[in-house]
Amino acid sequence: MSTSSTVERAFGAALYADSDAALDTGASLLATDPASDAELALRGAEFVAAAWRRGWQPADVVRIVRRDLEDVHVRLVTSLILAESQGDRSPRGARWAAQLDELAAEPHDIRTDRFSRATAALELYRILLRLPSIEPLDPPRAPATAAAPRETRMLTRIRALLAKAEATGFPEEAEALSAKAQELMARHSIDEALLAARTHAKDAPGACRIGVEPPYETAKAVLLDAVAGANRCRAVWNDALCFSTVVGFEPDLEAVELLYTSLLVQATAAMTKAEAAQRAGGRKRTKTFRQSFLAAYAHRIGDRLASVAEDQVTATEGELLPVLAARDVAVADHLDQMFPDTVTTRMRGVTDEAGWYEGAAAADRAQVRGRRPLP
Repeated sequence: MSTSSTVERAFGAALYADSDAALDTGASLLATDPASDAELALRGAEFVAAAWRRGWQPADVVRIVRRDLEDVHVRLVTSLILAESQGDRSPRGARWAAQLDELAAEPHDIRTDRFSRATAALELYRILLRLPSIEPLDPPRAPATAAAPRETRMLTRIRALLAKAEATGFPEEAEALSAKAQELMARHSIDEALLAARTHAKDAPGACRIGVEPPYETAKAVLLDAVAGANRCRAVWNDALCFSTVVGFEPDLEAVELLYTSLLVQATAAMTKAEAAQRAGGRKRTKTFRQSFLAAYAHRIGDRLASVAEDQVTATEGELLPVLAARDVAVADHLDQMFPDTVTTRMRGVTDEAGWYEGAAAADRAQVRGRRPLP
């Protein structure tokens, strides 16, 4: 029996049927034919390459696999992505390369018996085969210039500050660290906008995808939208696939990714603390409390971020205003090109008054405005 016929028979039995019996049949065929391993891996790389043609990126695929399957499948798809990238000669851009670097740093070895591995491969290929086409992100740009290492160092410093702010048990220290990170993000974005204008650089908006995972994904999407708007970006939520596409200029996209992640950590911690206080007072809280909390947090933090962003612009020299206005138009045009047909959605489940009050109060306490660091 040839290797290809084993793989084809296994695929015919398992990939196009959802039953466990079909899956077992396909896995048994593969497990009893060690010579099929190379062909199975090659076909997996082909499925991955097909996902790229349908608009997906490495982080997107791993996120959907992690959502729907288990750790062994995440390790397997990570291995396939890294293997496929070795022969990929398409110019993919800096974000793509960064995603591959992050995957390479994650564990992706698989130690299991042949039948279990074959089962995992077929379950994974079912997912990859059925990935829908999504809006492709920007076409690859020219290789990064010499300024890229400086930007990387800046982002590394900001990430380190936010990580320390989230980890410390001292609120004053967290506030000082967060304030410094905010200062660096705002200054970096303004400096890049002015530099591009003064040098007449061919700078254009781009896009990235950020995971918006359940539970309470609607409130999280609203929070991300608020962060994006305050940073001169626009966000479009795909609830079925659990991500939002954020459109904006690169420094602003980086700020949105970092700030959203940090505020989500702050909001979750504050929500847990508020809910514990409610329970200690003898009041049971349900999903509606948490949904209302996060909705109020997102609404209030959006107002605060917009106010802080406006203060930053006002404090700069006059030439910045037309530069930012031109960028806003460019972002809006790029958004319309990517998403010509979008609809608005209404947040449901925001019915708990205590949850709304606690969420708004937590947003008021969140650190979004730069202050002098502690001595």
